[in-house]
Amino acid sequence: MITPYIPRLSQSGGQRHSFYTLKYLAPKNDITLICISPDNEGLEDIRAFCRQVIVIKRGKTWDIKKILATGFSPYPFLLVKYMSQELKDTIKQQLSEHHFDLIHCDCLYPMPNIPKTNVPLLLVDVTIEYAIYQHFLESLKGWRKLLLPLLSIDVLKLKYWETRYWRQTNTVVMFSADDQKFVTQLTGRKDIQVFNDGVDPKFFSAPPKTKKAPHPVILFGVSNMKWMQNRESAELILKHYWPSIKSRYPTAKLYLVGRFAPDFFGQYQSDDIIVTEADSEGGPKDPQYYYELSWFLLAPMGSGGGTRNKFLEGMTFGLPVITTPEGGMGSIQIENFTHAIVSPSKDILSHIYRLIDDSDYRQKMSQAAKKLIHSHYAFDKCVEGLNQIYDQTTNK
Repeated sequence: MITPYIPRLSQSGGQRHSFYTLKYLAPKNDITLICISPDNEGLEDIRAFCRQVIVIKRGKTWDIKKILATGFSPYPFLLVKYMSQELKDTIKQQLSEHHFDLIHCDCLYPMPNIPKTNVPLLLVDVTIEYAIYQHFLESLKGWRKLLLPLLSIDVLKLKYWETRYWRQTNTVVMFSADDQKFVTQLTGRKDIQVFNDGVDPKFFSAPPKTKKAPHPVILFGVSNMKWMQNRESAELILKHYWPSIKSRYPTAKLYLVGRFAPDFFGQYQSDDIIVTEADSEGGPKDPQYYYELSWFLLAPMGSGGGTRNKFLEGMTFGLPVITTPEGGMGSIQIENFTHAIVSPSKDILSHIYRLIDDSDYRQKMSQAAKKLIHSHYAFDKCVEGLNQIYDQTTNK
């Protein structure tokens, strides 16, 4: 397996997903993990699930060599910053010295480092990267539009390489039926797979960390705020929804929780808007604390793709979720308005008001969400689907 980070529990999103994937793949697979990372945080935790872990040092993101390489090479910046001669040499050496049944590349970013090989290559693509950056370009305003020609070239390069890898790898695995359909139509391939993401079943019996807040608490998170989709969602809440909510419910509080949240939204910190990072796994205020404290999770998304770890985790603890069709529910198959709410932006406020005003409705959705995740989205069961994809790819 090749990852663009060390899988770890102290991070939200993809890194937590990769950690649990490895944890539940380990009983049936002999795994060599090669990852590129700026540090060694989480390394000892992940060793328990792998035969060998090799960490390649990743330098600074904004490096003059990387910027020049982006300008004078066919690769986009998103891939250039993960390109490493040491990583290429390490993968090549491992392939020459050991027998592998399969290469699992977790995310698009490391793909340029993988040499041509007869070993089946499986790309697990968490999201459609170029579509996210295309949406970002379309949202540029003011002087930032001056950057549009330059950034558009980079997005075109990203689209070229992403679609090329989708066509060339032995198997492509997406995280939602919508993404599967999109890639199928774009590539003409009929074998695009779906990996239903999940949560660690240990959370199903986790003892409570806190009681539900006595006054309305709205959560955005727990998320990595370096991811532009999450920042955009938080900004939509602050601009379009929070003023109306606060006017109608003076005692309401908004929690913006996640990795780097204070860096991006610290200026909003107040008695009514709490901006914080969650504790690491097992801490007194880890994600579970905020899921249990809050009344519902609000996440209007401007662009879609991928999975929604915060939705899965929140619903595990009975937290109703409100999102938009652009974001969707990822791999979570819900009955709308029963397990969660997927609504156009213009109708979001009415659904927020109903969840706050109608405690029976809120409680009913809470129980339905919790039951759905516990019944169908335990990570050990979800990884069985990935093992089946492995078997199909290697003809075992």
